[in-house]
Amino acid sequence: MEKKRIIKDSAIVGARLAKTQIVQESGMYAKGDERTIYQVLDSDRTKVGTLPILRAFAGDHVDHVSPYVLFDEFGPVEVEAGAAPLRVDAHPHAGVTPTTYFIAGSGHHKDSLDYDFQIGKGDFMMFSSGRGAIHMEESGQQLQQHGGAYHGFQIWLNTPSAYKFAPPETIVFGEEKMSELETADFSAKVILGQLGDAAAKVSLHSPAFYYHIKLKPGGRIDLDTDPTHNAFAYLVNGQMEAQGNRKIVENQIVLFERGASKVRFFSQEGAEFLMLGGEPLDEVVYSYGPFVMNTEEQIRQCILNYRLGKMGDPALVN
Repeated sequence: MEKKRIIKDSAIVGARLAKTQIVQESGMYAKGDERTIYQVLDSDRTKVGTLPILRAFAGDHVDHVSPYVLFDEFGPVEVEAGAAPLRVDAHPHAGVTPTTYFIAGSGHHKDSLDYDFQIGKGDFMMFSSGRGAIHMEESGQQLQQHGGAYHGFQIWLNTPSAYKFAPPETIVFGEEKMSELETADFSAKVILGQLGDAAAKVSLHSPAFYYHIKLKPGGRIDLDTDPTHNAFAYLVNGQMEAQGNRKIVENQIVLFERGASKVRFFSQEGAEFLMLGGEPLDEVVYSYGPFVMNTEEQIRQCILNYRLGKMGDPALVN
């Protein structure tokens, strides 16, 4: 599907195309009904505030990652007890839903919607910015007191045009809103969408999925997807094989073509990865820093609204 795409002044730290590595003694199997790989990318190290991150994409590759528009892994990093929090100062968003998922440690969120709370391992937060809101993010009270690992993901889910100027809201979903699968080959947590009989209890504006999967040593997985939807995978730990006996290593992201249903992986030694995707929005994208809209005029309106204080007072959020 050819789609018009405009990225306007995005703060992009792009991932790099990875060298092709083929596994000679492969444990994969093919049946001719699987998606082909479009690209494998190495994520890039950068910082947001004082927080070290790995960035897999940010405003680029829209045709293969929509409805998502940015993918960051924060940490893993060890925080010493009593150390200054890892922090991203108060900043605005509009037209996009930053989602945050913790797999270790804790975080502190404060925003212009009068939310001020701690989130921790297993929690999933959606900051649906709509017409505009401000938030601050930092490592949480648990780590401040006791130290430990800080690790998770902030992944931006684009908002369909019909909801770009909806009222903003902040929602935290605990593990009771998710669903899990356990097989001889893998375990999976369904954060968004549905995998087999396991379905998350999170409402979305458009179809999307988000799975946290752990392949056991020697494990294989067959994932069914809608062939008209996008699908991509990010390897958190370990090594695994994908279509065409392609070797995938830590911190690489695999973008798949549309047109087929099956996505297959195999891991000889075990692997942990995220699998995401959904229905492409097929809308023009204008992004400027934390604002993701459909026209340049909307971006200018967001900037004006922020300057006029219509998204809140950053001083009160910090």
